[in-house]
Amino acid sequence: MMVSAGSFKALVLNERDGKPVAAIETLPDTALPAGEVTVAIAYSTLNYKDALAITGISPIVRRFPMVAGIDFAGRVIESRDDRWRSGDEVVLTGWHASETHWGGLAQRAWIPAHWLIRKPSTLTLWETMAIGTAGFTAALCVLAIERHGIASGSGDVLVTGATGGVGSLAIMLLAAAGFRVVASTGKHDHADYLRRLGAAKVIDRSTLGAPGKPLQPERWAAAVDTVGSHTLANICAQTRINGIVTACGLAQGMDFPATVAPFILRGVTLEGVNSIFVAPEARFDAWARLEQFIDRARLHDITQEIGLSDVVSTVQRFLAGQVAGRIVVDVNR
Repeated sequence: MMVSAGSFKALVLNERDGKPVAAIETLPDTALPAGEVTVAIAYSTLNYKDALAITGISPIVRRFPMVAGIDFAGRVIESRDDRWRSGDEVVLTGWHASETHWGGLAQRAWIPAHWLIRKPSTLTLWETMAIGTAGFTAALCVLAIERHGIASGSGDVLVTGATGGVGSLAIMLLAAAGFRVVASTGKHDHADYLRRLGAAKVIDRSTLGAPGKPLQPERWAAAVDTVGSHTLANICAQTRINGIVTACGLAQGMDFPATVAPFILRGVTLEGVNSIFVAPEARFDAWARLEQFIDRARLHDITQEIGLSDVVSTVQRFLAGQVAGRIVVDVNR
């Protein structure tokens, strides 16, 4: 996807009748919002949040026009900040990208310097986006579980929304660290896929998705939940004494129809995982964990690549539950 000097392609969201309308546009470099570092983007990715933003199902976008995409990887073209030089390979996840600041589904970005991190040395730019915000979030969840004192051998660790990006990578990280992982999914034909990632057992999501009792038999030493609503309430009700549940998604809903019983009678901890505003030290720790434990061959196996022009149609398949694993977007095709 060639562009002339001084211009770039981007997936732009404009507002029409109160909803975003997505289209690929050619924009002048002068249209970029204010920043300190100009980046030539090589790859972005698609996350659940991107799908919500592009379709307008959830009010992610706070101002229009907006370039979609909550993460990217690329090379610095120019920097007004001493931390970055031309040619540096950088990664962005989170912050305000695609909400109040133009995001990564584009060939250019102009970004505040402190939003960027240096690309992990053992990963390629492509691999950082195969990991992306989903893998970064999964790593934050795993680190929270370990900080809580849950070690391998402590008992089953549940991962919900297991075929999604966060779920898939959480399974890989947990299994590599020695945990026995139970994967919850509604995609029965993906059980072998989940076992290849490292799940010891696969259960149907319907066993967790309906209203349940405030306290239930103890099953989980810890959990990574990407679903919310009744599923999260049931997980808390089934978590063992002094266990931890990390919550990072809302695929079933934003509601939390639970009671305080698991927290005051079993000492269960519910820890929200926010991947948007993360301190530099925590970002370093998460990416270090990803470098150490991600199986790169398996990462390639579960990732498909699309071009910028394929994003809108792929988002529809994403929301229809027809995509498993990760999607990397080559913004230059």
